[in-house]
Amino acid sequence: MPPKSDLDHVTQIDTLEFLASKSTHADFSVEGGDLQLQVEATAPGVYRLRCGPQSVLHPDKPSPRKRAHAEMLIARQESIGEIVVSSIAESPQQGWRLEQGDIVLEIQPSPLQFSVYRGGDCLVSSRAGEALSLGGSDDDPQWHLCLDLDGDDALHGGGETGGELDRRGACLVSDDIDARSLPLIWSTKGWGVYFNTLGRVEHDFDSGQDDSYRVTVHDALLDAYLFAGEPSEILNQYTALTGRAGQPGLWPMGVWLDQAEGQSLADTLDIIREFRSQEWGLDVVRLAPPAACGFQADKPAFEWDAARVPDSRAMFAGFQELNMQVAAPFFPGVLSDTGLFAEWEDRGWLLINDDGEAHVFPGTEVTGGKSFGLLDLTNKDVFKLWSERHRQLVDEGLTAPACDARFDIPDGITARGGETGAVLRTVYPLLARQALFDAVAGHKTPQEGVICSTDLFPSAQRFAWQDGFCIGNDWAAMEHSLRTALSLGDSGIPMQTHALGSAKHSLEGMTPELYVRWLAMNVFSGNFRFQGLPQLLPSGFDDHTRELVRHWLQWRYRLIPYVLGIIEDAVRTGLPVQRSMALCFPGDTLAQAWDTQYMLGPALLVAPVLKPGKEAQVYLPQGDAWWDLNTGWRYEGGATLTVQAELDTLPIFGREGHMLCLGPTVQHSGEFNSARILDEVWMFGMPEHSPVVMRNKIRVMQMQGSSYIKGLEGLRILPSEGLEVKRRGAEVRISRAR
Repeated sequence: MPPKSDLDHVTQIDTLEFLASKSTHADFSVEGGDLQLQVEATAPGVYRLRCGPQSVLHPDKPSPRKRAHAEMLIARQESIGEIVVSSIAESPQQGWRLEQGDIVLEIQPSPLQFSVYRGGDCLVSSRAGEALSLGGSDDDPQWHLCLDLDGDDALHGGGETGGELDRRGACLVSDDIDARSLPLIWSTKGWGVYFNTLGRVEHDFDSGQDDSYRVTVHDALLDAYLFAGEPSEILNQYTALTGRAGQPGLWPMGVWLDQAEGQSLADTLDIIREFRSQEWGLDVVRLAPPAACGFQADKPAFEWDAARVPDSRAMFAGFQELNMQVAAPFFPGVLSDTGLFAEWEDRGWLLINDDGEAHVFPGTEVTGGKSFGLLDLTNKDVFKLWSERHRQLVDEGLTAPACDARFDIPDGITARGGETGAVLRTVYPLLARQALFDAVAGHKTPQEGVICSTDLFPSAQRFAWQDGFCIGNDWAAMEHSLRTALSLGDSGIPMQTHALGSAKHSLEGMTPELYVRWLAMNVFSGNFRFQGLPQLLPSGFDDHTRELVRHWLQWRYRLIPYVLGIIEDAVRTGLPVQRSMALCFPGDTLAQAWDTQYMLGPALLVAPVLKPGKEAQVYLPQGDAWWDLNTGWRYEGGATLTVQAELDTLPIFGREGHMLCLGPTVQHSGEFNSARILDEVWMFGMPEHSPVVMRNKIRVMQMQGSSYIKGLEGLRILPSEGLEVKRRGAEVRISRAR
């Protein structure tokens, strides 16, 4: 990977001249060159800034490849906002004000500086004299942008981290696979930024402690979106712009099991039978790597590894008999020692090196350590072939492909479309997951399906399922899993799953107490996976621990209608399942310090126990009252509580005005009655908000101090203390007890 940008040869953009404006955009020229700046009102509270040579900014006819790249990043191409452009009379430089209601972008022309205001308050400004510059070379143009930060700017997003959710002080390089980066950054002050490019982006979040956020974009065109609003509004606009996830369906919401390495299908089936006999809920088994199915050595057809799966029909039938779905790992390539590799090298279907030969990648876990060539998924025929082969497996019984395709592709490796370097490293995992999603969901209306992957790339938020990985079997690993989920939620990813422990690390730290605490946290998340290693299964622990596992898995299945409702809500709002304190309470700086608490959807505050012992502290954010699910007691926000949490409890608080709708106790998703998905409703004070729940048909209205609710027919209702319930046909009235 080449070194970071050389800043020695930089042209500072100093002076702008106004050219023209329309209802959606304004155009400016840069004095002394052919550079132009266009500012567009993309949506309410969203400005798009594009700067570059006129030939790049306004091409005569974009190539099909350019259009394809644009669609990979932006789902909504048209602008839906309007701006009013006026001069800043009080400015000595005669700057311009671009207004969208109470959101204003002010541009000072000499020296160039721009500032974003909301309701008269300045949210963010570029650094005077360093706002924008162009450096690099003709082969590698580099735009440099510098934003001023103040003490209230806590920066969130940017991708995955197991550390502090506030990214201030960190540095990220977008195409570094170890950086686990994503392109959205936002501040608790109410502004955000997204750089729309497949090229390399280098983020310096004030690592030099000079109160600045510095960005280098390796592209001929600077294309940046500025957002103004609450963090939830920013996620809403960002995901509306770049694309939102489809539905995962009901079955993926059940509990998953990862097959242990080297474990036979017969042993895996025995584990599932034990889950069933012990009444531990389970829905999906994921086969262990290496890939049990792939291209034949001499034909472009898939075949199962006969040593692992001698009869695929019998395998699927065995799992289906136990009401289990099947996921399996795959890789988008062909082994290098096969005749098919040579044939596809001649055909140009594999990624090539500088010599025009197919590049040979070293073996990985999923290839069984064997070297391979990567399919050139930028080739439409290759993309279609790989997708169609997986469609055939889906028709055979596979429910979820698993594929990590974020490979460390060296510079100099080229795709048929000309993609190389940072662009190819960014595009490749995107194409791989899209091909698999087309295989699973492309023939369904609406599209519905799950692709298991840990890959991160721009547009990853378009897929509802993101795999989390585990770094160990101790308390620190549990906290790391939680932090990665919250940081991805801050970055626009709707959900990250959790692994309960790791089969690849020492098992010494996994005590029964940690196991139960970890399981309890996972239950109140998007979803999670048991590990098939005997020491990490419930059967590997004592009878008391097994009983606690049964207790928490019953909770999990009762929560499924609520959790799936949150994901369905993410399709409309972009908000994740697990929401950080900064995302939900940006005005409460004390809440943000409690960054291992989170909101599970809009109704539940969850405070996982992340260390040994029964005592836990919880901070209840300001502005709302909170109801303890374990005691039924009500607390005002802004308070810190010390609570006692036995292993069968977890500090969880319901947000006043909301409801929690629970399903019945089942052993797998197939036992849900689609006509009666709900069983019980818990109320936290007087209901004010319609609940988040799968296929929601429950509506709340207020009138004369009472709440009237439709859609609760046949459900048990547990009102908060001080409320009474009266049923009137299909309507339920909630009023104050007299």
